[in-house]
Amino acid sequence: MISPRSLVKTANLELVPKSRDDVQAMIDGMDANEKAQLSADWLARFYVSTTPDPWVHGFSAKHLQSGVIIGTGMFKAPPVDGVVEIAYGIAADHRGKGYATEIAGALVGFAFSFEEITVVRAHTLPDSSASQRILANCGFEHVGEINDPEDGLVWRFEMRKQNQARRGP
Repeated sequence: MISPRSLVKTANLELVPKSRDDVQAMIDGMDANEKAQLSADWLARFYVSTTPDPWVHGFSAKHLQSGVIIGTGMFKAPPVDGVVEIAYGIAADHRGKGYATEIAGALVGFAFSFEEITVVRAHTLPDSSASQRILANCGFEHVGEINDPEDGLVWRFEMRKQNQARRGP
């Protein structure tokens, strides 16, 4: 169930919880290559979901001034052992304006509004300097490399709740 804290605003964006139908429409609109990149675990969670769930369905990023959906933010899975992983994307014509940083920061704030979540994680490809800058701007720290079963070698970034609290909103 979506709680009031699911409605997240930033300086320029509102993160609007996606419905199951929104996500299904997104999947239906993907080409074969895009569909092949979807996580099998996430798809399994999605296909059994019946009610709006920010941990599965994520958010659309709506530009406050224009009302246009310019991107998306989501969690790769519900929290496990106090850890959740974020993912985000911006439409090509809206990149380079700081919106991805706003989405990432809003996802962190949303996650840390739950007492049980103590770490927010994100992964980037080693050569993805734009994503790495976004995470650094949000206060994430590079903590190492891992071999992700779906993405191969990725760099892991994390933010701990106590570090986020010191940074402020």
